[in-house]
Amino acid sequence: MKKIVLFSFFFGTFFVPAILLAQTEPKDTLALAENKFEESFYESLKQKGIQNYDKAVDALEKCQNLQPNNAVVYFELGKNYLAYKKYPQAYENFEKATKIDPTNRWFWNGMYDVTYETQDYNKSIAIVQKLIEFKPDFKEDLVSLYMNTQQFDKALDLINELNETVGKSEKRELYKADILRDTKYQGSEKANLIDKIKKNPKDEANYIALIYMYSQSNQEEKALEVAKQLEKEIPTSDWAQVSLFKFHLNNNDGAKAAKAMNIVFASDKIDKKIKHRMLNEFLLFTRNNPQYDKELEKAISYFDNDKEVKVAKEIGKFYQSKNDWNNAIKYYEMHLKSANDDMDTILLLLQAYTESQQFDKLVKVSEQQMQLFPTQPQLYYYNGLANNQLKNYKKAKDVLESGMDFIIDDVILEINFNLQLGEAFNGLGDMKKKDSYFSRANELINKQKK
Repeated sequence: MKKIVLFSFFFGTFFVPAILLAQTEPKDTLALAENKFEESFYESLKQKGIQNYDKAVDALEKCQNLQPNNAVVYFELGKNYLAYKKYPQAYENFEKATKIDPTNRWFWNGMYDVTYETQDYNKSIAIVQKLIEFKPDFKEDLVSLYMNTQQFDKALDLINELNETVGKSEKRELYKADILRDTKYQGSEKANLIDKIKKNPKDEANYIALIYMYSQSNQEEKALEVAKQLEKEIPTSDWAQVSLFKFHLNNNDGAKAAKAMNIVFASDKIDKKIKHRMLNEFLLFTRNNPQYDKELEKAISYFDNDKEVKVAKEIGKFYQSKNDWNNAIKYYEMHLKSANDDMDTILLLLQAYTESQQFDKLVKVSEQQMQLFPTQPQLYYYNGLANNQLKNYKKAKDVLESGMDFIIDDVILEINFNLQLGEAFNGLGDMKKKDSYFSRANELINKQKK
């Protein structure tokens, strides 16, 4: 909530000379009284400046006895009591100042300071409504006060008014979103947006807000109507395509959905989170409608430079979770074209080759990767496994024995190496070494169980 800082010293020094100069040709007794007033007043300012608020109050009470109808004295008393956290006395003196001079905004502001610090927001509202007469900017404070007192209907009306007159602000938009979580207030806001669209059919923001509200309340048909109206009024609107995309998917119209999706993905106006959600929805659709695979591949290309989410990799993992190894391989390979040092994806790809029994590819790719990453033991394991499956037992043995040296604190991998070495020696006809490696694997398995 916006607060206004009061500069007491300057305020005080501004008023006192005016009071004194207003008196012309004083008599001796009057001059003496005025001198005493001036001395006491400046003494109060001095004491307040060094935070001796009790002494400042004493000095001001002397001023009050001399000039009981001086609003500035009450104002200064209010400020000292406020600084001293004597809130009832502060409020009382500020209020007396406003009764003497109701046209001075700072006197009212003093009352507001007290009610705000004491969190008496209901009393603050009446004071701020008075302050708005002096300065319309106080409407921002009034919005916050309505929120604090849970007068959400009044807050919403005022937010909409300010949005229209001074433009939107982040704070007010957060307040508005909070209010509209309650369906009770959504009806009036929908009506407000519909009215705005009628008045200004070329303002895209109102369509977007209305589409969002209808979607949130599961009124998809109405959301679609608004999206179509937006597309008609603003044919270049990318936001219209977001809603139309969902509608086309629900109608199993993959071609139109893909067209809408591509427009959205090429747009700089649409948030990445919305694009990722649309891609996930199209991915699920494509799984049951594989004729749109090429459209999915095209969509992924929009995310090639996305550092936050590796889209092709995540799609590969999605297909792997469904045991769809061929599609998993396709997307892992796609990802590695732009991230060829991503070891996690390399190993996922090698596992997908293994599961789909593509041992020729497995041996080739693992060998290429071994040359690039010669200390990664998993690469030697996959290469050894592939050579065993292709009956290249001597090659498998040599690779596995070399890779064994790089295993560090990975019992599962060590077990797998021993099993593959057993297979290699079995293929080579060396039963003694075969049994030795199988026995070692069994020992490690039994240790894992304990």
